[in-house]
Amino acid sequence: MDHISTGMIIVLVVCGFLAGFIDSVVGGGGLISIPALLSAGIPLHLLLGSNKLAGTMCSFTSTASFVRSGKINFQLLKLLIPFSIIGAVAGSFTVRQVPSEFLKPLVIVMLVVITIYTLFKRSWGDVSTFSGSSKKTRLIGVMVAFVIGFYDGFFGPGTGSFLIFAFLMLGFEFVTAAGNAKVLNFASNISSLLTFIALGSVSFYYGLLLGVPMVAGAVIGSKVAIRKGAGYIRPLFITVTVILIGKQIWDTMH
Repeated sequence: MDHISTGMIIVLVVCGFLAGFIDSVVGGGGLISIPALLSAGIPLHLLLGSNKLAGTMCSFTSTASFVRSGKINFQLLKLLIPFSIIGAVAGSFTVRQVPSEFLKPLVIVMLVVITIYTLFKRSWGDVSTFSGSSKKTRLIGVMVAFVIGFYDGFFGPGTGSFLIFAFLMLGFEFVTAAGNAKVLNFASNISSLLTFIALGSVSFYYGLLLGVPMVAGAVIGSKVAIRKGAGYIRPLFITVTVILIGKQIWDTMH
């Protein structure tokens, strides 16, 4: 079993809580959790899988909170979940064979577009305009679920932002868009995690050490989001997306 110092355990606990709080609403917890794991000295071949274990624990917790609040559209999601799972498994297998670095410039452009669009559509997501599950809606949803599921298994950064944006485009308000996104994110997370476990790429020691405080952060973060609504989620969504853009640009330049 791995052993790390008490100070580093405290760092992982604090970082895990903050990552869980943010990730439970708009995603982006990996911005905190991955550097925390790296600073703890985790072997690189176990990094993504161990982070996925912690992230899956977090997304399960926040998903449960949104389900209890009723801020989930099950009619649409029961169709989309299988495609998210298939995409995530395919992405996790693919990343073992193909370097994911080439995606960074494309991800930066997409995140910039999402941020600008959300900034200029000031009342976007305040009120739901979703008119029901039509053939067109289901087709778009299936494509989005598979593509973003694949992306989550293959690369990952910005998955929460992409999912929320997709559900906002379908007409959902911010809280339900976040709830729907968490369900799909959990489906892709658990599928990707099982794939990493099968490939021997998970450290349960590090993953649980980070995952437990992430669960605590997720409980509080999702409750705050559900209670405060779009007025809270929208600025957090924009903030995290902007940070993601900066992080991807930094990584591309170094």
